[in-house]
Amino acid sequence: MAKIRFSKRFTKAYLRLPMEIREKVKKALALLEENPRHPSLQTKPIKGARGFFEARVDIHYRMTYVRLADDTLEMSYVDRHDDTLKNP
Repeated sequence: MAKIRFSKRFTKAYLRLPMEIREKVKKALALLEENPRHPSLQTKPIKGARGFFEARVDIHYRMTYVRLADDTLEMSYVDRHDDTLKNP
């Protein structure tokens, strides 16, 4: 079970999301905390952004994070797929 920590950037982006997407983010975060390799998250490294990973919220939204040495996942950003991957 991973620990999750939130960057200020992630929190600001999260608060700008529509309420229905926020609920999906909460569910995805619970899965990520329980099992970072859960199949529905489709987690994978982001090409060209060393150390960053993406996780699926839904078909249009992604969240990014980095893995820290103490098995903590620091959530970096959440937004629409393309916007998130341009600037993880």
